[in-house]
Amino acid sequence: MVPYADALALQRSLVDDRRAGRVDDLLLLVEHPHVLTLGVRGDGGRAHILATAETLAARGIEVYETGRGGDITYHGPGQIVGYPIVDLSPDRRDVHRYVRDLEEVLIRTAADYGIGAARVDGLTGVWVGREKLAAIGVRIARWITSHGFAFNLSTDLDYFNLIVPCGIADRGVTSLARLIGRIVDRSDVEERIVTHFCDVFARTPAAASTVNGADTHSRPCAV
Repeated sequence: MVPYADALALQRSLVDDRRAGRVDDLLLLVEHPHVLTLGVRGDGGRAHILATAETLAARGIEVYETGRGGDITYHGPGQIVGYPIVDLSPDRRDVHRYVRDLEEVLIRTAADYGIGAARVDGLTGVWVGREKLAAIGVRIARWITSHGFAFNLSTDLDYFNLIVPCGIADRGVTSLARLIGRIVDRSDVEERIVTHFCDVFARTPAAASTVNGADTHSRPCAV
């Protein structure tokens, strides 16, 4: 469980480290306390907050501007939030391909549990029918990635009622637990995400570790 502000600062530091060659490609897998995060499109999604500031404060929900693409979303307990810190140079310098590759990682993860998740034309993320299982919002600076995805494992979906998730009013949100009718061990899902991530991005997983002394589990990936 990592406060959002700490994860944001860690990502910025690791992007600098990756650019300077001080670290290899990394996949950070974390969980956040209740938070709403804003993208860079328009007002970032503030108009899609349905709750009052007083309601958010009473429920302990912070709001952060992030610098990533996309609209507003929710992060909270029961969610696996993935932050790849990856150098896309020299052969993967394609933003659309990168987003599609992240979707592929999570589609394969859902398939491991018998869920037929898919893409939807014109929309980002991973969907099961008309409900979003995983949201994606990325930042790429000089081809080093940050931010990433949020996979709803056992998330309390009621929190999404406080916003218009990703600014899409006519679709819903779901979780793996809701789809299969049981809680899945978080570490099992994380291992599957790591495996599929390294397959899709042609990396070899190294041992889990902490990064910069933070209590943040990561799986370094090497070319």
